[in-house]
Amino acid sequence: MAKVSPLMIAPPLIFAGFVALAGIGMFRDDPSRLPSTMIGQSAPAITPLALGDYPPVTAEALATGEVTLVNFWASWCPPCRAEHPNLLEMAAAGMPIIGVNFKDTEGPATSYLHDDGNPFAAVAYDPQGRTAIDWGVTAPPETFILDAEGVVLFRFAGPLIGSDYEQRFVPALEKAMGEGS
Repeated sequence: MAKVSPLMIAPPLIFAGFVALAGIGMFRDDPSRLPSTMIGQSAPAITPLALGDYPPVTAEALATGEVTLVNFWASWCPPCRAEHPNLLEMAAAGMPIIGVNFKDTEGPATSYLHDDGNPFAAVAYDPQGRTAIDWGVTAPPETFILDAEGVVLFRFAGPLIGSDYEQRFVPALEKAMGEGS
């Protein structure tokens, strides 16, 4: 009888493992949802480095006594540009929004806010993306809802536009506003 090499068995076992992982992933409650370990935790620090002449982010800016948004964005990011009118609208309605510009260059970022409007109460500049890493940001734009004490209530990955924004972000923000008042 011929001896079976372990190298002959390894590829089918690896393939079976991948099939099992894919099957588990397909039957999750919401396969498009990216879990965040930040939910329920105090917001991590944000770099004190300000973008241009815009006000820097202070520790007090994250625990303002009211619901606050933290938005990670970049001037080179088309979805960030798409959500910008909604950010301006929320800021005009009185929503405090902290901006974190990351993996960007200062000139284009400041020009973008100057030309298209600045919805941010303060703007941090994170050119290496270290603050984004601390927050668990995967790609811009991402927006976090913080409660009055600076605890992360909700994370929204993607632009604040469209049906996903209306069906997930807006209800989460309304819930936070209801709990915060």
